[in-house]
Amino acid sequence: MTVAERTGVAPVRLVALAAGLVVISSFVGVLYHVIDVISDPGTVLVSVILALGGATLLARILRVKHAVWLSIALFSVGMGWYLTQLGIDSLDPWPHVRYTVALLTGQSVLGIVNLEAWVLAVTPAPVFLTWYLAVRRRYVASAVVGGGTLSFFVLTGDAAPTLTLLGVVGVVSLVGLGDLDRFGGTVGDADVVATVIALTIVLSATITVVPTGLAYTFSPDTGLQGPAGGGGGTAGTLEGNLLNVDNELSVAGSLELSSKVRYRVNSTSAAYWRVNAFNVYTGDGWVRRGNTGPLDRRLSDVPGRSRTVTQAYTVISQTQAMPAVWRPTAVDGPAASAARVTRLGGLQPERGLDANETYRVESEVPVATLRELRTAGQTYPETVEEMYLQLPDSTPDRVTERTDRLTANADNPYDTARVIERWLETNREYSLNVSKPSGSIADAFLFEMERGYCTYYATTMAAMLRSQGIPARMVVGYTSGQRVEQNEWVVRGHDAHAWTEVYFPDVGWVRFDPTPASPREDAEQGDLETARQRNAANVDSGGSDDGEWTPTPTPTPTPTEENGTESNLPPDFEIPTPPGGMAQESNATIATDRQTSRTQQAGDEDNDDAAGTSPKIPTAEETALGALALVGVVGMARRSGLTQRGYRALWLRWQPRTDPAADVERAFERLEYVLARDHRERRTGETVRAYLDAIDAGERVHRVAAIRERARYGGQIDDSMAEEAVELVSDIINE
Repeated sequence: MTVAERTGVAPVRLVALAAGLVVISSFVGVLYHVIDVISDPGTVLVSVILALGGATLLARILRVKHAVWLSIALFSVGMGWYLTQLGIDSLDPWPHVRYTVALLTGQSVLGIVNLEAWVLAVTPAPVFLTWYLAVRRRYVASAVVGGGTLSFFVLTGDAAPTLTLLGVVGVVSLVGLGDLDRFGGTVGDADVVATVIALTIVLSATITVVPTGLAYTFSPDTGLQGPAGGGGGTAGTLEGNLLNVDNELSVAGSLELSSKVRYRVNSTSAAYWRVNAFNVYTGDGWVRRGNTGPLDRRLSDVPGRSRTVTQAYTVISQTQAMPAVWRPTAVDGPAASAARVTRLGGLQPERGLDANETYRVESEVPVATLRELRTAGQTYPETVEEMYLQLPDSTPDRVTERTDRLTANADNPYDTARVIERWLETNREYSLNVSKPSGSIADAFLFEMERGYCTYYATTMAAMLRSQGIPARMVVGYTSGQRVEQNEWVVRGHDAHAWTEVYFPDVGWVRFDPTPASPREDAEQGDLETARQRNAANVDSGGSDDGEWTPTPTPTPTPTEENGTESNLPPDFEIPTPPGGMAQESNATIATDRQTSRTQQAGDEDNDDAAGTSPKIPTAEETALGALALVGVVGMARRSGLTQRGYRALWLRWQPRTDPAADVERAFERLEYVLARDHRERRTGETVRAYLDAIDAGERVHRVAAIRERARYGGQIDDSMAEEAVELVSDIINE
């Protein structure tokens, strides 16, 4: 007994309801992947099941307008509960309304504070209403609600292409099958809908209907800010990937360098000119959670001892970035009026900065001895643990397992960080020519890739540290650049860089840079020389074409603290390997992996990332789309008659053998079909002999007819005669 027979529901209605579930699955799938980044999504799935069950029960007793009001109430109560989870200071709804507008311009929902509560608040209402309307046969309305919810996540950039396509297919199916249900159609009539589904899936592979990015960034505090990147000419460059962002960073594939001058910096010491930090690791990128705030509320000192670094920045070409040494404590100058501070302490302008604008920053750089860093402990503030220990639930266990083995001899967070930093420096090659892997960046860089650039190094180090319970974050900005005077540096686009910051109690955030310096600097110098040879514009400023300024050599003692160890200002110098060194087992394992990867690469010169040869397992969304495409192709073939013609062609050209009498009868049926196609059909009451004489059939045809007559009326036929009849017919068909 079929499902339709057991339930008493028409088959076409069951298929239409299944299409409704596909629509719901598309936007629930987005939320599932979002929650997977920060916690176990099981609670969200429970809320979805409850919403589906409630909609199924209430569809029998609740009128449509009452269901709509119930959904609105459900959403309102959920959002009210969400606001209460943020604390009394967040009950003002206006900032959240403004951030919702920001979401519609491409800001990921991952930037929402207390995201898990937000998802639990917003999920039940659209799930309930979409399913309720489908059960009540309001298919178009159901498609509008479900499709609209998915469209919201498309605008935020959180809906992956496969989930978006799955949702589109679900909407098309829901509307088409719903019409069949309402007008008494059957599943057999659904081949038109199936054809549309197949065309939708096929066309999506070649036509992009959803833009992958917006030309403008939106600040929840100030609104539209103009073209992302400001200065132009950064698309497809390392600088463009790292710095043309508001609160998101997507790890890209192959990139180029740009030698255009961005800033002139006058500073009391060389440093990394920090631009942005990110705290939420999504697996394939980073998100900075939280809004920006005014300078007087967000600037603060480091928790421990520090030294002051004063910087003066002059903008050379238009930019959206506002670099500063970590940690900025004061900002002034003409451009300071445009400055705000992110939740993670970085400067961010409210508008693009024009050429020749200036600003001055005073920063406090953490200072600590090696002994202080190694004995800092792991008693972290609660807010630090909440923000900087997160890893996606889907991160493979082997990331943690490898890090465990690699750092087995490190007995404190500082030595753990140093081991990871050194291993990445020495076991991965620097290259801008890579193919972005699917799935976890950290996992791929550890186990499948042979090379990468700074984003891959910094992401992997942060993920490895978090797997050990050590707070870490991804940071982007510029390296110091070219030194042209004792206290002056020229910073170019190719100086854009990414590194990792690690938190130490009573010290603060300390920079670690796992990217090998020499290969990166060689690539930057080569890019600059090429640009100069082409006479490219804006690649030199203020005598930078005269070469690097170097001080007069003088004996300089190693900086020491009262305990006689090197000081951390921050740690740019070589630090000894932790007592005991790296774990030998991990070194042996890593060497084997590296040798295997190189062997694979030698066999395929085009494989830039030296990935392993394991076949890629399709995701659930890809499997569903493949199944729907197959159904659509079958429906298309049925509607166009291709299935019937294909079956007939196979029936004509291939005859399985059973027994002599049946073989002869089947051979004559094939012959009669060909004669009807080439001449005419045999008329009712017309004998076989009369028919063959009328169409002037040949000798072979008469022979087959005679064998059939003997088999039918004589009752005597053997295998050889059946074989003769089958071969004669096959020869006639193949002529």
